Amino acid sequence: MKSRDVVRLFFSTLLIGGMSTLITSFFVKTDSYKEFLNPFNWFEILGLLIFFIALGFVFSLISQMGYFAYLTVNQFALGLFRGVWPMIQMALIAFTLFDLVYFRYNAAGNESLMPYLLTAIVLFVTGWIVAGIKAKKTNKKAFIPALFFMIVVTTIEWVPGLRTSGGDYAWLMIVPLVLCNTYQLLILHRFTKK
Repeated sequence: MKSRDVVRLFFSTLLIGGMSTLITSFFVKTDSYKEFLNPFNWFEILGLLIFFIALGFVFSLISQMGYFAYLTVNQFALGLFRGVWPMIQMALIAFTLFDLVYFRYNAAGNESLMPYLLTAIVLFVTGWIVAGIKAKKTNKKAFIPALFFMIVVTTIEWVPGLRTSGGDYAWLMIVPLVLCNTYQLLILHRFTKK
């Protein structure tokens, strides 16, 4: 991979993170915008736009660090565990999905189980679709590593958002993480084929 490709991947992923967080903020943080619309305060609105774009850049950087860390760990694990690495990845996927539901539900107290279950299902389905696309574009052996990355690594990257009180920043964080991780996973083989 040439340095020009690395720079292009970096900035395109940064742009996806910034724009997706900004768009998500219109839905998740509507009250923040409403406060400055009546009366209209363009300076404060501009500040909010810059804040959410910068926040998206941070989420994009977290995604990129997670992706390159995973590429390193995956190569190390392939050498260390050889044939059992896919089974270990499947076990970690199952544990992560279980953790997203059970431990978060127990920590929340008396809340409904459904939001936690729905979050895990949506993340699993999204990961399955992206992994299927990756396997179709590259090779069949890429399915399990891609699914592992989309579920386990995305969840690890999402931990700071999950620890916030309320759900606003958790949603603000997961959307750019999933989009950036999907983009990096599906675009990297184009750069490495050259």
